[in-house]
This record gives sequence, C-alpha cells and structure tokens, in this order.
Amino acid sequence: MTEKTLRKGNEALAEGAIRAGIRFFAGYPITPQNEVPEYMAAHMAENGGAFVQAESEVAAINMVYGAAATGTRSMTSSSSPGISLKQEGITYLASADLPCLIVNVMRGGPGLGSISGAQGDYFQATRGGGNGDYHIIVLAPNSVEELGNFPKLGIELAEKYRMPCMILADGILGQMMESMAFNFDPIDPNKLGKFDWAVDINKQGRGKSKVFSYKGDNLIADVVERAKRYGLIEKDEARYEERNTDDCDVLLVAYGLSSRACLEAVSTTKEKGLKVGLFRPITLWPFPSKRLAELSKKAKAILVVEQSLGQLVQDVKLAVGSNVPVGLNAYPAGGQPDGNQILTAAKSLLTGQTEGLFDLQWHAANFTYKCERNLSLGVQGDRKGGNQ
Repeated sequence: MTEKTLRKGNEALAEGAIRAGIRFFAGYPITPQNEVPEYMAAHMAENGGAFVQAESEVAAINMVYGAAATGTRSMTSSSSPGISLKQEGITYLASADLPCLIVNVMRGGPGLGSISGAQGDYFQATRGGGNGDYHIIVLAPNSVEELGNFPKLGIELAEKYRMPCMILADGILGQMMESMAFNFDPIDPNKLGKFDWAVDINKQGRGKSKVFSYKGDNLIADVVERAKRYGLIEKDEARYEERNTDDCDVLLVAYGLSSRACLEAVSTTKEKGLKVGLFRPITLWPFPSKRLAELSKKAKAILVVEQSLGQLVQDVKLAVGSNVPVGLNAYPAGGQPDGNQILTAAKSLLTGQTEGLFDLQWHAANFTYKCERNLSLGVQGDRKGGNQ
C-alpha cells in the first residue's frame, strides 16, 4: 500500500493503468474522460510505453487490437457514445481471444446525451454491446481508490481468460477528487514473460504465431469453447460487497456512485427504526447472482438504486426470482441519487406505497400520446403543401 494522495478519478485510473503494466494506449477525446488520455500522453513514454492520439474511436480500438495481438498490455478509454463506436472492434477482440483493458467513464444518453455522470450503459457493457455470442468482464468501481486499483485486477483477469475487460465508471467518479492509495507495487511487464499465442518476431527457432478474429474452420466449436471459459468466470470471479445484510428489512442493490448514496441511507436508518442493508455488485459481468439469491431469502424487499431507466433491476429480478418483491429507485439521464429519497422508496416498498418508486406503467397511466400525419403539410415528394 502506497502513501495516500489526493487524486482526481480519471488521473488515478491512468496512473493505476501505467503501474499495472499498460504499455500501449490509444484514445480519442470525449468528456468526461479527457484526463485519461491527457495523463497517458504526458506519462506513457517515460514509462517505456506508447501513446497514440487516434483519429477516431474506431481507429483507437483497432490499434488496441493490433497491440494486444503482440501480447502487450493495451488499453483504450472513452465515454458512452465513444464506446458505442468501439463496439465492432470489441467484438473482434473477443472473437480473437485478445486481452485488453477498456474504460468507459459514462455520461448521460442515449445518443450524444449530456456530460452528466450516468449509468445508462449497463446493458451495453453487460450484454456485450456488439454482435454475436460473447461476453466481456465488467468491473464497477465506486471510489477513486478503486478506480486507481482496478486496472491491475482488470488486465490480470483479461490475460487469465484471454478476453477484453471493461472498467465501467460513473462520469462523476472520473471527475471527483478523493484521498486514495495504490495497493500494489508498479509492475514491469518486461519481466512477465511471453504469451505463446502472441504475434512476435520469428526468432530463436520459434514458429510463427497467428491471431485470427475469425478462424474459419468451425465457428460453432469456437463459440462453445469460449462459453466454457465464461462458465468458469461465472463460477470463480463474481465479486461483491455487503453492508448490514444479515438482518435487514430492505436490501438495497446498487453499483458505482449509486452505492455511495445507498451507504448514506444505510448509515442513517438505525436512527429511524428501519433496517436497511446494501449489496454492491463489483463485477457486473459476471453478475453475482448466486449470493444475491441467498440474501433475498432473508429480506422483506429489495430496492434497486440506479442512474438508469431500469437496467440493473433486470439482472436483480433474474437472480432473485419470486423470493422477494423488487422495487426500483431510478435516476436516468444524469439524475443523482439522494439518500433521503432512497429511504422514502424503501419505506414505500414495506408499506405498499408508491412514493420514490419508479414504474413505467404508473407513468403511462397518466400519459396520452398521439402521432398523426397532417396532409395540409403535403405528402412525401411534395414539400409545397396544398390539396392533393
């Protein structure tokens, strides 16, 4: 453990990646992750690595593909719409079984959205985001300290299972400053040895190595073999944190910055006679379904708190089934969770009320909608209007 220092989230992440042995970074600017490539540009070369300001997000992810194919610890970072542009490259990395680190410092969406911190990319990250049958490992930090230490965990998991790993961070987490320390010594990747699959100079009698994103012989066998690895990851790598889960009436489930707001709610409930616990998934894929299912048998209700329009709640419902009622306290498109509002929603779950709970059908019940054509404006091909 190093001495604690005050760092900005994005800069802690970048320094943590360099300390973890990342020696190739390709990126493209977008708020709110701009400090990551800025830091890499300033410090990668002095640590024996290479920084590339790519001409686009598409170019950046394909540069990472090339670097990862040589066995180099490689990384890219972006924010929500930039990650969308990288999705094709991510699927190619997954199909070529190449380890790399991908960082998404999320902003509000859909589309260009806003620069407000959000969690609307949960489905995109945990469901792969691109075409085909594949997964990527997804880690969700909730502090600047975790943001700085997760690059080591992420690249080690990526190399262990030969697949991309994503760090999914809230935009505010990337911008906030906190006291933090690194829990590992700097790693010299030159001392880690070579991968036998990596593309390298053909020397000392070694045969040629080839990396293919589409092997062409038996795609079914390739996908099934990869699924066996995914099964091992689900079994061995699910990570989570628990607070006050042994004896709680309402179990809060949240990740990232939302879990910090939930901690505020947990810390104040004892004074108000309400027993509230917190379950925080650290790996969003693999999702820690088994442990959550166990905890759901102890609680009277589960409240999911997320900065998105009901995405995490879907995995929670899949995990707990009919064991316990599940409610949603949602803050989409850049909304920020509030401890008092979370407690209000928790009480509503126990008393059969609706205050603080988000439900699409409740919203729809008070909403009328019409979409009509106005022939006076003309028809397709005739922009002048008038009678037809």
